[in-house]
Amino acid sequence: MTQPTTYGNRLPAPPPGTAAPERLVARTRGSARRLGWSALVVVAVAGAAGWFYDNLPAPFENWMLLAAAGAVVLLLVVLPWIVWASRTYTITTRRVIARRGVLSRHARELLHSRGYTISLRRGPIQRMWRAGTIILSNGVDEPLRLVNVPDVVLLQEVLADQIEVSQILAHRDAQGMASDESMAAPPRPPLPA
Repeated sequence: MTQPTTYGNRLPAPPPGTAAPERLVARTRGSARRLGWSALVVVAVAGAAGWFYDNLPAPFENWMLLAAAGAVVLLLVVLPWIVWASRTYTITTRRVIARRGVLSRHARELLHSRGYTISLRRGPIQRMWRAGTIILSNGVDEPLRLVNVPDVVLLQEVLADQIEVSQILAHRDAQGMASDESMAAPPRPPLPA
């Protein structure tokens, strides 16, 4: 059996029977376009705080204004950014890993060798931003959702390629193991007593 040749940036296939090293293919987060509202909040809070500083009515003081501005920035800017940054999607040559969580981390994995279906959902605004949601389902477990990922069509093609390569390597290794067993020496007959 001949080894497949490499095309473009593809790595050469490992020899039959050897374990292929796991390599990083892609790592991404959800699209950051939802953080646009947070940027507008920062600009509005900075403008309002600058305008009202030293211009507040009698019962209010400047420290109250700064505390309110800090609370608004914390709730509407910092927390959404932390939630966005805590969700990552990693694709390797063996599996897809979805991680989320700030204090307690939760991870889900889906192996390419087991095979799964790839569904794509895109709304009109997501199409404008070339984003979308990929749903991976193996028919047994709960579907794995990669929510609002950028360059969704490219990511879908990468996943399809990884499934194909993984299935080919698994089939090739299974065929190699079967031919190795058939080439083994037959068992010896028992010795006469």
